[in-house]
Amino acid sequence: MRKKKMNDEDYPTTGHEWDGIREYDKPMPRWWLWTFYLTIVFSVGYVIAYPAIPLLKGATPGLLEYSSRGEVRENIELVNGQNAAIEAKLLATPLAEISADPELSRFATAGGGAVFRTYCAQCHGAGAQGFKGYPNLQDDDWLWGGNIESIALTVRHGIRHDADEDTRYSEMPKFGEILESEEIANLAQYVSLISGQEYDKAAAAQGKISFGDNCSSCHGDAGLGDVEQGAPNLADALWLYGGDVETVTESITNSRFGVMPAWQGRITEAQIKQVTFYVHQLGGGE
Repeated sequence: MRKKKMNDEDYPTTGHEWDGIREYDKPMPRWWLWTFYLTIVFSVGYVIAYPAIPLLKGATPGLLEYSSRGEVRENIELVNGQNAAIEAKLLATPLAEISADPELSRFATAGGGAVFRTYCAQCHGAGAQGFKGYPNLQDDDWLWGGNIESIALTVRHGIRHDADEDTRYSEMPKFGEILESEEIANLAQYVSLISGQEYDKAAAAQGKISFGDNCSSCHGDAGLGDVEQGAPNLADALWLYGGDVETVTESITNSRFGVMPAWQGRITEAQIKQVTFYVHQLGGGE
């Protein structure tokens, strides 16, 4: 015998009423209740089977002793095993010869791109275009040399990274503590002259003298820079901090002191070669 279908009026109310609208005390649908009960059963089973309950030094391991970190570790080991042969080939191949092997070149580029995005993009940008104070790796202006061996040296030992004994180091004096403000202003005008910008002729003439006395030993007589000292080229239109008179004056007065960390010991030798090759093939290397 079929159960009689109940109308709204057949259900009791909660006693609540708003503007003539009553709240009925209806039971939950059976399908919803069974679904709810199943989620409870599932959650109990999950707690028993998988790590779930936090303890002082970890969590309950669960009967299956599953570990997401262990799964990631296994996947890494699997990939490393698959790449072992070509990685060994990469380590045995000089940097300058990697591009001659298409397979090795693809491996180095793909791996180097991953290393770059993980460790380098924070400073140099995802596209290696750089930011103020962080070099653009796609142009032809390289403070410490842009050939592939020089790039590898920079990656391994960093720049002014005190923790690495082989890091390359140079420091521009704070000429605000050495020269008068007028002399610094004249120097800024001379830098504007040699970099092809608007300048004050009389001030630039005086600045040329100061440049020869104070700056040419690092930047060269013509201001073309010196990669052995990390001294920038002042005669082009590429500037790390800015080339306007105000910024140049600030650089002369208080100097600049950028630091790049050394990556040797923090990433593998294969990763160093990969990211070196990746940076060099971006197009800005020498």
